Amino acid sequence: MTEVYHAPFAMGQPYAVDPVSAERWLSEALSRGGDYADLFFEYGASGALAFEDGLLKHAARSVALGVGVRVVKGDATGLAFVEDLTPEAISRACRTAAQIANSGKSGRIALKPRIEVPSRYPVAVPSVDLPLAQKRVLLERADQAARAADARVVRVDASLSDEVREILIATSSGVFAADRQPLVRLGVRVIVEEGAVRQSGSSGGGGRVGLDFFDEHTPEAYAKEAVRQATVMLTAREAPAGEFPVVLGPGDSGILLHEAVGHGLEADFNRKKTSNYSDRIGQSVASELCTVVDDARFAFSRGTINIDDEGQVPESTTLIERGVLVGYMQDKQSAGALGSPLTGNGRRESYQAHPMPRMTNTLLLAGPDDPEDIIKSVRFGIYASHFGGGQVDISNGDFVFSLTEGYLIEDGKLTSPLKGVNLIGNGPEAMGRVSMLGRDFALSDGIWTCGKDGQSVPVGVGCPTIKISTMTVGGTQL
Repeated sequence: MTEVYHAPFAMGQPYAVDPVSAERWLSEALSRGGDYADLFFEYGASGALAFEDGLLKHAARSVALGVGVRVVKGDATGLAFVEDLTPEAISRACRTAAQIANSGKSGRIALKPRIEVPSRYPVAVPSVDLPLAQKRVLLERADQAARAADARVVRVDASLSDEVREILIATSSGVFAADRQPLVRLGVRVIVEEGAVRQSGSSGGGGRVGLDFFDEHTPEAYAKEAVRQATVMLTAREAPAGEFPVVLGPGDSGILLHEAVGHGLEADFNRKKTSNYSDRIGQSVASELCTVVDDARFAFSRGTINIDDEGQVPESTTLIERGVLVGYMQDKQSAGALGSPLTGNGRRESYQAHPMPRMTNTLLLAGPDDPEDIIKSVRFGIYASHFGGGQVDISNGDFVFSLTEGYLIEDGKLTSPLKGVNLIGNGPEAMGRVSMLGRDFALSDGIWTCGKDGQSVPVGVGCPTIKISTMTVGGTQL
């Protein structure tokens, strides 16, 4: 019996991919002697709503459909893609990608039966398929709740973005796998004003969930949190500058780990020896308290995937274990070059891009300490609650991050809110200075998107309360 993969409707016409056709196209892709080839079929539907100052200012809907063909020969990659899914167009794309190689013909491809994948985000009806009016109500509720929360609110912006992505991957190594990936995010941003002082705050959440997620994680709660952040900052003082102990709050602070450490543990940087972690497997790269994993298994999380974009089922990959570097996040090309097993971290933005090692949910696991004891241990320092933007140099791990919410710690207590806080340091050095680690692990709630080489993918981050014994804080000199 022939297995056929039926994708959703595109412009009113369904399309199907069967193993026999896929095998023929893969053989064409390898006809000039490539080492490996894959086909990446994708259908995507996405939408976006923006509610600005009480009015719906923007509504958009888009559909994408196509196939990307990749051929690998050594370190070289040929990539071609088409939006026309006729057999003739796909064959042309295969022959185009094949031109990366020129060393004779390869043998016939034999695909294995389509693999069973986990069900980590079983959403019956993706939000992108629901009426616009149903989503607009959520934004109206956020707007009204923010204005009711505080008379000093002068502007409210609320947005909702959603998508569903259906993929099918066929590879010359025999993989034949498919997945359906929903995604939704609601965000609220407010501006408050008191006299001549203006401050902003933001909040939001989502994940690979349906719209019913917001029955529990309500727009009102996100709106009130955004107002709380903004009003706290109205009384913020300038941050001190110097070397201080820094305590990172649980959950949101995982973005520092993601940027300052996680990218350096992606295998392509290490294959090319451009990462500070290159050739350091088995070496100590962090405090013994620290175990870092990339874990794609969290149900409904923004960074979770059932399969990666090379058809591999990711699980949990330990990167740093009790301070020792034990592995990297791999895609097929890097794993082959490094002689390492695949980890299911090959990800791509769309069929128009090539896959590369990317994070899913990158986490610093919980430690032994009571979070209250961690704060009590600091005589004078900084508490980082929420992060804004940052910059990282992958080659050496140097970073600069700004805080959107932070506090002064004085005699073991949180005191004044601070503005203008920048944390300056080096990823491996900061990890080596982790002196206490809380038991309060938290996964950040569905807001993060990671960019790399022009491609963006949704990710998750998480961590417990972390004490770094000393870090450079940029602010106002005491």
